[in-house]
Amino acid sequence: MSSNQKSYLNDIIGAKDSDTGTEEPLRTRRSALLTRGNALERIASGEIAQVTQVRLDPVRCRIWRGNARRYDQLTETVCRDLIDSMLAEGGQKMPAIVRKVKDDPAFDYEVIVGTRRHWSVSWLRANNYPDMAFIALVQEFDDEVAFRLADLENRARKDITDLERARNYAAALKEHYGSNQTRMAERLKITKGWLSKMITFAGLPDTIIEAFASPAEINLTYGYNLAAAVTELPKLRLATKEAEKIAREQAKLKGEGKGAIPAQAVLARILGAIRNTEKPKTELPRYVHNGRPVLSVLDDNRNGLKLQIHAGSGASEAHVIEVFAQALKAAGYGK
Repeated sequence: MSSNQKSYLNDIIGAKDSDTGTEEPLRTRRSALLTRGNALERIASGEIAQVTQVRLDPVRCRIWRGNARRYDQLTETVCRDLIDSMLAEGGQKMPAIVRKVKDDPAFDYEVIVGTRRHWSVSWLRANNYPDMAFIALVQEFDDEVAFRLADLENRARKDITDLERARNYAAALKEHYGSNQTRMAERLKITKGWLSKMITFAGLPDTIIEAFASPAEINLTYGYNLAAAVTELPKLRLATKEAEKIAREQAKLKGEGKGAIPAQAVLARILGAIRNTEKPKTELPRYVHNGRPVLSVLDDNRNGLKLQIHAGSGASEAHVIEVFAQALKAAGYGK
C-alpha cells in the first residue's frame, strides 16, 4: 500500500473519543500503517475506540449494494485460496467490516468490506463446517464513507474487473457526490482525469460489451476508447451492428469448443467498423493561374465559407475578383 493510500485510509477510519465525541483521525496516532490488514488489526486491537468484533451467522448478513464486487459471480474456484487459508488457520483470521441494518428484519448487518470472506464462510458452513463463524468489526458510518472503505479494499483486488469498478464509480458519483467529479476525485484521492475515463467507460452499452468473450477482458483503455468513439448516435449504431456480429461469432466458437476472438481484435473490428463507413472529406476547390494558386477554399460548412487568396500568383486584380466570384457561386452564395 502506497503512502497516499495509508494516509487516505487514515482519513476514512476515525474514532470517536468516548469523552468528547470528536473525530480522531488515525494519522494522529503516529504509527505506521503498513497494509490494509494491519489497519484492520489496529481496529481489532482496540486502538480505535467504539469498534466491536463479533462472531456472526453469515445468513443474517447481507452484502452492501454499493460494493463493486459481484457476489453472484463468486465461486469456489474464485475463493479457493481464501477457503484453504481458513481451513489451515482454523477459521477466519482477518475480520470483515459491517454495520447494523435497521430497515430489513431478515438481516442484522450488512457487509461493507469482506465480501469474499462472507462467501467463503457461507460455503464452508454448507460444506461440512457448520460451526464456521463470520468474524466482523461493527462500525457506524454513512454510505459515502462505506463506499470509500469498500473502494479502497477493492483497489487491491485483481478479480474485480475494470468494468465493475467503473460502473460502481458511476453509481457512486450520482448517489454520493451530486454528479460532481471534482469532489469525488478529491474524496477518493484519485486524479480527475482517471475518474473521468472511468465514468465514460461505465456508459459503454451492454450490446458492445457482449462482443467480448468476457467483460474481464475489457480493460480501462479498451473500454474508454470504445465509449468515447460511440458518443454520436450514427457511430453507436455502426458499433452495435459490428458488436452483435462478433457476439454471434463468439457464441459459435464457444459452441465448437474453439478459442474466442481476442479482446484486441474485437476492439479493432468495432473501431474499424466506425472508421470505414465514415464519409470521406470532400476535397475543397483550389483555383490556379498559370500553375500557381490564386485562391483556395479552406472550409465550407454551416457557419460560413473560409477562403484564402494567395500572394505571388501573378494573377491580375480582375482575375482574382473573377475567381472569388466563381468560388462564391460554387459554394451556393449569391445568384
